[in-house]
Formats: sequence, structure tokens, C-alpha cells
Amino acid sequence: MLILAIDTSAVASAALLSNQAPEGVLASFATEDTRSHAEVLAPGIHAMLADAGVTGQDIDALVVGVGPGPFTGLRSGIATARTLAFVWGKPLHGLMSLDAVALEVAESTAAVPEFLVVTDARRKEVYWARYSLDDGQLPQLEDGPDVGFAADLPDLPAFGAGAGLYDGVLHAHPEFAAEQPDALYLGQFALARLAAGDALPDTTPLYLRESDAQIPGPRKRAL
Repeated sequence: MLILAIDTSAVASAALLSNQAPEGVLASFATEDTRSHAEVLAPGIHAMLADAGVTGQDIDALVVGVGPGPFTGLRSGIATARTLAFVWGKPLHGLMSLDAVALEVAESTAAVPEFLVVTDARRKEVYWARYSLDDGQLPQLEDGPDVGFAADLPDLPAFGAGAGLYDGVLHAHPEFAAEQPDALYLGQFALARLAAGDALPDTTPLYLRESDAQIPGPRKRAL
């Protein structure tokens, strides 16, 4: 199976993965900027497909990170994934973006039986989820996702850029103190779950906050 994975919950990233390729990864890219998703995502995907010699018709399915994350970033990734899936006539799945970091932790020497994945939610808050890990198993979501203050999180080892921001409050692992969700690991997680026969979620975004943009109420007539 060949899949295109996209995530824009923090940085903009995309990856081509196949369960028949060495280590599963054909191509990938990720930005460092957390605010330029709309400008870089579509050109980045186009260049990645061209470099890999892959067209939309070669792809079997798409998976997109559904957050949690800010409105603007998530909209860019989910809208792009939905558009490509519609144009190419391919299945589209959603996956929680924090799962990508959880899988990266699980595949590292830093893996522990229970841990937090934490990303920056701005406004002095973080997005987080709690995972458990058994040998040879995918990370299992135990709690979350949620948004809140770092001081209110469970007292567990913490991985991700949100943990690095609050190193004095959380038990941030130094090797993961700047880690953001990446489409490469999101795609690997999706491939593993699909191979196991799991049904993946839809693409409903996990905003966890109300939008700052509100529809104005009716204007009062001047007397």
C-alpha cells in the first residue's frame, strides 16, 4: 500500500510511505516554520511527488493529521488532503497528530511504559495526551487529547516541543524537547494500524478551542 501522509498541526510536513519499500519511506519533507502552511504545503507535496516519480493515481490512500492544533494550520492540511483525495478519487483517513510523536518515542531508546506527548498550544498552554507502551505494540492512547496548563498535567515523562517550552514544570526528555508531529511518523502509524485491520478516524479536526473569529451579532439601528 502506498499512502500520502500530511500533517500541519505544528509545522507543515508530508511523506510518501509504502509497506513494500525499505523502512517504509519513499520521500518526505517538513518545514521548521509553524506559520506558513498555506504557502509551502501544496508546492512541497507537488515537488515531493515529482521527485519520487509518483502521481496521484499511484497512491492508494491519504492520511492527514487532525490535530490538536491551531485553526489556521489544521485547516491548511485537512483542506489540502480532502481536495487531493477528491480529485484523485482515493480514500482519506484522519489520525490524531500527537500519535506521530508517540510512535517516534516508541521506536527510540527513550521509550518508557507510560508517557506524555506535549505540543505548544500558545497562550501559555499546551496540547497533550497520555500514552502507554507494551513491548512490540503500538502506543496506546490512555487519556486526551486535551489542552491546558503544563502545571496541571500528569507527573510523567514528557516528549515534544510543548514539553521543551516548560522544562522547569514538566519532565521533558532532552532529545525530544523540540519535536513536532511529523507526517513521516503519522504515515507509519497509519500503515501499521491499517495492516492490523483497524478502522481509522475521519478527518474531523481536533481544535479543542473555540475560534477567535466570531460571527458578529446583529447591529443596532441608530435612533
